[in-house]
Amino acid sequence: MNALGARLFATGLVAGLACPASAGQISSLYTPLDLGKCELVESVPNEGGSAIWECKGYKDMRVRVAEGDLRFFVSFGAKADSQTAAGQTLTVFNTIHNTLEWRVERKDGEWVPFATILRYFWSSNGRNGETLVVIKLGSLDACHVAHVLASGNPRANDMARYAADTRARGFDCSKTQTLRFGPGGELVPQ
Repeated sequence: MNALGARLFATGLVAGLACPASAGQISSLYTPLDLGKCELVESVPNEGGSAIWECKGYKDMRVRVAEGDLRFFVSFGAKADSQTAAGQTLTVFNTIHNTLEWRVERKDGEWVPFATILRYFWSSNGRNGETLVVIKLGSLDACHVAHVLASGNPRANDMARYAADTRARGFDCSKTQTLRFGPGGELVPQ
């Protein structure tokens, strides 16, 4: 995305918050992401520790949660192990929230998920914060679409939903970099 496109998207992100996305056609559903109730499929006790859990999401979709080097990685579906999302996380030490938001759209009378939003809690250089991670769900791949800084941002949930609704379905995991937004909706340089 060029600089002009990034500015237009960021402007649209902030301006578009007041507009509902396809009234009644896109919605949110929530499932728990309680690792204590998920199946622990791998655990390697070492200095940094690592583990992999298999959890059930919306309509029993497989949710794979991996932890390594004090960072969490979340991917989805039958190919969760090989998705781009399986190798994506925040660069700083982090943990994840225990609720997963699914962005769903109405297709042929059913709610079909196209993205998720997950709150990450992070720590870096003595600072703590929160970031909402928007993840595209696709038949071939899943990946991070946007990171929205939630600390000090009362509109973070709306911003993440707007990013999911306007960007996730057409997002190319192999070619497009994750978008990063600050508390005012401004695009943050990589």
